[in-house]
Amino acid sequence: MAAIDKTMQDAFNQQIQAELYSSYLYLSMAAYYERQNLPGFAHWMRLQAEEERQHAMRFFEHIIERDGRVELLAIEAPPVDFDSPLAVFKAAYEHEQKVTALIHGLFKLSNENADFSSRTMLQWFVDEQVEEEKSALEVVEQLEMVGDHKMGLFMMDRELGQRQASAEPAAE
Repeated sequence: MAAIDKTMQDAFNQQIQAELYSSYLYLSMAAYYERQNLPGFAHWMRLQAEEERQHAMRFFEHIIERDGRVELLAIEAPPVDFDSPLAVFKAAYEHEQKVTALIHGLFKLSNENADFSSRTMLQWFVDEQVEEEKSALEVVEQLEMVGDHKMGLFMMDRELGQRQASAEPAAE
């Protein structure tokens, strides 16, 4: 297998940074929910944070396997304060939309560079982002339905606390 193209390598290093930022963001959201005494929401966000770290590692491993150089870039601090449980999930949904755009950009770059192994790896992320956006949007819509009803929020907290860790394929 040919070494990874420097343009692709640099883009993947930036994506590692983006995925690790996502992990930080979800940990910050988990901390917010813990402060609000919503342990089920916090659990959901902690699992999401771990999933994002695993995504970063998939890019990390791909660069290594392609005889590239991993450069770990600085990670910006995420916000720590949010207006409401709904605002947190709206921010999560908007963030996933941004990540989707990044993944689509990488997929386009892999096509332009005829980097077929990267394109194959990225196809998994294209499909994954559909699920990521869908799951965040579902919670946004449910929180909008619940509104200010404390019992509904309590029931959602119990439901989100049942989330299981995803069985993602190991990093390549």
